[in-house]
Amino acid sequence: MTGHTRNSPLTPLIEAQSETAAIMQNACVRFLDSLTPELQAKVNFTFDSLERRRWHYVPLEMFDRKGVSLKALNSRQSKAALGLLASGLSQAGYEKVTAIMDLEKTLGNIEQSLGLSRLVRDPHLYFFSVFGDPTTEKPWSWRAEGHHLSLNFTIAGKDRIAPNPLFLGANPAEVHSGSLEGLRILAKEEDLARDLLAALNSGQKLNTTISPSAPPDILTRALPKVELAGPAGLATASMTPQQREILARLIQAYIDRLPPELAAIELHKLNEAGLETVHFAWAGPQDRGQPHYYRLHSPLFLIEYDNTQNNANHIHTVWRNLKDDFGEDLLRLHYQQEHR
Repeated sequence: MTGHTRNSPLTPLIEAQSETAAIMQNACVRFLDSLTPELQAKVNFTFDSLERRRWHYVPLEMFDRKGVSLKALNSRQSKAALGLLASGLSQAGYEKVTAIMDLEKTLGNIEQSLGLSRLVRDPHLYFFSVFGDPTTEKPWSWRAEGHHLSLNFTIAGKDRIAPNPLFLGANPAEVHSGSLEGLRILAKEEDLARDLLAALNSGQKLNTTISPSAPPDILTRALPKVELAGPAGLATASMTPQQREILARLIQAYIDRLPPELAAIELHKLNEAGLETVHFAWAGPQDRGQPHYYRLHSPLFLIEYDNTQNNANHIHTVWRNLKDDFGEDLLRLHYQQEHR
């Protein structure tokens, strides 16, 4: 994010974001104040801790997750933790994230019916961690994480927030039976990409398809920094206005997970960089029900989507900022201004 003058068109967005930062700070303080000293010791890390960039979306048995889980909290503490979670999301985003957490019960029932019970599926095994002190003006951050979920927010200067990496997944991607039959938590993320693919002509589809088969997972996995070659696939500059409009709605589906004030900032960044810098890449068959993958890649951000596991009914999505994951660019600007 760049600097701004008082009369800049960006000023109202920055001021609105500072209100979100204050809401986030207050929510975090309420959460920390609700905890016992023993739980606070598990939640709190220094801001420069290596743990801050150590994240993952796999089950607890496959990753030694730090922080404090909802399972370890009483009802008052859990309410405060979920208040912190809500401070980083729009209403729709919050409903999507809590639905992902609740989906663990459905997954557990499915696995139990199949005689697969090696992993514990529990909607309370979601962990909260705080890095730094939210009561000071120094940079701080927080994370909410568990199976198919990793939200990372970095706050600096009272009015700047970096909301990446942001990972959401769903297994099953579509519930096929029971009381939740038909539920598709990440429906927009799939359907809009398919709408865009269907809108392309044969030549464009050829340029968009980077592989006849989809990778088994997102390529960037849970690395602290994206290590991926430059954009591949079809450049937005080669798309028609109608195709660009679908692409914009697909990106918006990821941005809209954030509170409106943060979403407006991210949309401003995208518009400043230019939609024409984005590339759309697809891997795998185009038919529904087949393993497939796509990514949206620009010099500013990377979105990856993968649906290959469990008979292509298991989605992973991640939104990364190539310059500002974990607030890297935000912190650089903050320290420059502080020293000035």
